[in-house]
Amino acid sequence: MAVGLEKDVPLGTNDFLDGVLKRNPVFVQVLGMCPVLAVTNTGINALAMGMATAFVLLCSNIAVSLLRKIIPPQVRIVTYILVIATFVTIVDYLIQAISLDLHKALGAFISLIVVNCLILGRAEAFASKNGIRRSVFDALGMGLGFLLGLLCLGVVREIMGNGSLFGFRIFGESYQEWTIMMLPPGGFFTLGAWLLFINWMNQRRAAKAEMEGASK
Repeated sequence: MAVGLEKDVPLGTNDFLDGVLKRNPVFVQVLGMCPVLAVTNTGINALAMGMATAFVLLCSNIAVSLLRKIIPPQVRIVTYILVIATFVTIVDYLIQAISLDLHKALGAFISLIVVNCLILGRAEAFASKNGIRRSVFDALGMGLGFLLGLLCLGVVREIMGNGSLFGFRIFGESYQEWTIMMLPPGGFFTLGAWLLFINWMNQRRAAKAEMEGASK
């Protein structure tokens, strides 16, 4: 049955969907928590950091996959870090060129993409062992999953903490802002709430599937 399923599904589709849903970096694997908790106080910051991380992940996966057969095993980790650092530098300069205010808001967390365990982990565990097509789909799935995770936190924190969304005011002047949501503890509260909600949904889905199976 598994073999038949693999023939029906286009190559790379499972890698993409797994990264977005089944192995989501934020809500399932809980990776890259520094930017997830630190820069998601607004939707703009979350979107920018998510896109920057996804770009570095995609480019590094492609580079590692292309070079996997010529990189000596003894220096593979150092080589991967060098590749990742190169693309992080490109992203750093791009963000500076687009918006100095955004670059200032993200601060040192742009440079910390180099040591994001998500990117180095995908380079070591996947891109170094698979061809470029699967590596691209894996990077797109993981990158989109990470971006969605950051947005889920950033949108909630900005709405509750500032009464706005992507800088646009959505509540009146009478809205009482939850200042704590704009601070680091707000990131922990929001992440915990999302994890609780996702686990509840998974339990409901599992219970429904069990009931359907029992009825058959």
